[in-house]
Amino acid sequence: MSAATFLDARGMTGGYGAADILHDLTMTVAQGEIAVIVGPNGAGKSTAMKAVFGMLPLRAGSVTLDGQDITRLSPQERVARGMGFVPQVRNIFPSMTVQENLEMGAFLRRDDIHATMEQVYDLFPILRDKRHQSAGELSGGQRQQVAVGRALMTKPRLLMLDEPTAGVSPIVMDELFDRIIEVARTGISILMVEQNARQALEIADTGYVLVQGANRYTDTGAALLADPEVRKSFLGG
Repeated sequence: MSAATFLDARGMTGGYGAADILHDLTMTVAQGEIAVIVGPNGAGKSTAMKAVFGMLPLRAGSVTLDGQDITRLSPQERVARGMGFVPQVRNIFPSMTVQENLEMGAFLRRDDIHATMEQVYDLFPILRDKRHQSAGELSGGQRQQVAVGRALMTKPRLLMLDEPTAGVSPIVMDELFDRIIEVARTGISILMVEQNARQALEIADTGYVLVQGANRYTDTGAALLADPEVRKSFLGG
């Protein structure tokens, strides 16, 4: 892809305590690109995401965002620099309304948030209809929309999604992927961990197949889908 590299996470090595989970892991995401991390359970996919977001101390390696070294910054400081992160679980405030959840996403902002909120409602029309409803009363797919919408309220330039389609139906998964494509078209870079590897690679500009915390395959989504070794080992043939 010709777009400039926006996220450059290079040689990431680290873990929780003495044992390293990530081993010299490298991932880059260009502006407006969708990059997908896939691999077997226990491959370190979510750990890689946490390392990029500053939730995992690195023993080696670096993370740069838009040319700025952010390796030593806290997650909060990374949000201020333009990172948005949607964790897989506990990613909404269930007792708050949909609108209150979105407002919480803008807690770092000092400007008018209403235009961004309208953009989120345009992206996820069901949230406009249910904006006064408690988020905890929504379906799983709708709650994921709230979580993504809340992250978008920070006006991120890199949106990171950890298993956004976990536990939702195939129809809802397709709809979420369509919305993710729409977000990327606005120029926001996407880094996503996905269990539904085949479907995720179909929308990916770049795919990273991780095995035991290391890069096993890196290529375009289309090339990985066409690779017989990748298909046999990771996509069920």
